[in-house]
Amino acid sequence: MFTEVQGPTTTAAAAVVVGPAGPRARRRPRSAWLPYLYILPAVALLLVWTYWPLVQTAGLSLQDWNLIPTKPKTFVGVEKYQKVLSLPELHQALANTVAYILAFLGISVALPVLFALLSRRVQGRARTFYQALIFVPFLVTPVATSAVWRWLFAPESGTIPAIATTLGTPMGNIFRDPDSSMLSIVVIVGWQMLGFGVLVVSAGLAGISPDYSAAASIDGASQRQITWRIVLPLLSPSLVFLALMTILLSAQWTYPIIDLVTQGGPGNSSTNIYYLLYQFGFRNFDAGLSSAAGMLFFAGFGIVAVIFVELSEKLSFHDN
Repeated sequence: MFTEVQGPTTTAAAAVVVGPAGPRARRRPRSAWLPYLYILPAVALLLVWTYWPLVQTAGLSLQDWNLIPTKPKTFVGVEKYQKVLSLPELHQALANTVAYILAFLGISVALPVLFALLSRRVQGRARTFYQALIFVPFLVTPVATSAVWRWLFAPESGTIPAIATTLGTPMGNIFRDPDSSMLSIVVIVGWQMLGFGVLVVSAGLAGISPDYSAAASIDGASQRQITWRIVLPLLSPSLVFLALMTILLSAQWTYPIIDLVTQGGPGNSSTNIYYLLYQFGFRNFDAGLSSAAGMLFFAGFGIVAVIFVELSEKLSFHDN
């Protein structure tokens, strides 16, 4: 009796459970692509504004063209690459770019750590004001920044030259002096980018649990030992990120200031690779030469980024 009743009941239950699930299971593969619709706009913009211009640049690097629409493009192969590698201007721009990177590694990595650690000693709302005061220059546009610094260092009416003259050390036009033009760019860009570094380091410090410092303090560690052996190692992911951004973006940070303050001079003493691309393309009207240089720089920075990303796990220390 039990077996005869159980058979139909089990079959009906299976039909009820399995029946509706079958169509749903068959519909899942057809709807699996729907989540990709959410990222489609971002991917489309990335393709249109990043990868398609990169493909066009690669094509232009193999052609001779003076940017005039009525002038046909002439295929020249790798001639532009050979020419750009032989130019002394490229060697000067590369050397200056390396010098900028080394200078900004100290300003954008070392100084932010110092200021962020000092800000931790400030209590209450004063800490927020202190951090905001350092971050404000980052919000100022390069055009406004250049205008203010050119006014401050104006040879005849500038505030800083007037103070220097009063102190008995007269200053000339530092933007037109080969010995000081690059230093002036470093000071201006470093002052503007310092706030970004402090923001990143402060965020990294906020993510470090205070339990580590408390435990080390109970064990008798001094504040200096806590900073060097606990805080800085745990801060290494933020420092690696800042170092990578500095290496990849130093030329981009300095470009607008160079264009507005020194125009790469005097004698290419303050130029960099980005400004050199601008000169090749929009002053010499040689799209092929500018594109060839751009592809070389893209490949170089790409290799640096890949190496740095591979080393980042070895250079970073995580508390998990």
